[in-house]
Amino acid sequence: MNAIRSSARPVPHPPGDVLRVATYNIHKGVRGLGPAKRLEIHNLQMGVEALDADLVCLQEVRLFHHREAAYFDRTWFGWPEKGQADFLAPEGYEVAYRTNATTKFGEHGNALLSRWPMGDIGHHDVSDHAFEQRGLLHVPVHWQGTVVHVVVAHFGLIHASRMRQVDRLAAFVREHVPAGAPVLVAGDFNDWGERLDPSMRAHGLRRAAPPHGRARSSTFPSRLPVFALDRVYMSGLRCTGVQVPRGSSWARMSDHLPLLVELALE
Repeated sequence: MNAIRSSARPVPHPPGDVLRVATYNIHKGVRGLGPAKRLEIHNLQMGVEALDADLVCLQEVRLFHHREAAYFDRTWFGWPEKGQADFLAPEGYEVAYRTNATTKFGEHGNALLSRWPMGDIGHHDVSDHAFEQRGLLHVPVHWQGTVVHVVVAHFGLIHASRMRQVDRLAAFVREHVPAGAPVLVAGDFNDWGERLDPSMRAHGLRRAAPPHGRARSSTFPSRLPVFALDRVYMSGLRCTGVQVPRGSSWARMSDHLPLLVELALE
């Protein structure tokens, strides 16, 4: 792939020295409000498998939520007994999850599903104020004889907060990632104004974009995507292709579409 592709079904994943990475904000597995509220976690399970990614970086993942579980127990499939990260993981994948936010009825955070073996799982709080609980999930992944340091992120809603979170992310990487090791940072950056890239580049993290074609790949809102909120930034890796699966099935499962990138070592 050498341009951004948008399709209902992701292009089959070729074997070899390409690392396919998906990032996806799953909106806690629920869509709609009031009587129209519906459980999408079962559809998301099929969607995640269809992505055929080596690494699936997830945001807004429920560990549990007592009120939602009680509400959806009356539905046909019901609320999963497992945490959402474990429920979504295809067979054979390892799972890492850490909580970002604790609420009255439950908690949610970031997760990584990996085809490749994981190292020790780390978490770093980057909350900028009391009204938004945000964190970084850090997982070293052993891929093709190399350790790739994966960071799953979900940044704040205020631009000044996001700028401070970029600095905290960079400080975390300097402290916890060996110099020269490949790094990828994937997640929902809430960067509506496309203003984070220069700060990321200043810290050595380039935005994943195909070698030929547009640098943007819009994922939000899922029904009519115009904003590229979901991204992958990288160091020590190069991007060989980008896909954004689209269509009515993807649009109903979350308010975000998934972003797929394919990476190779530099």
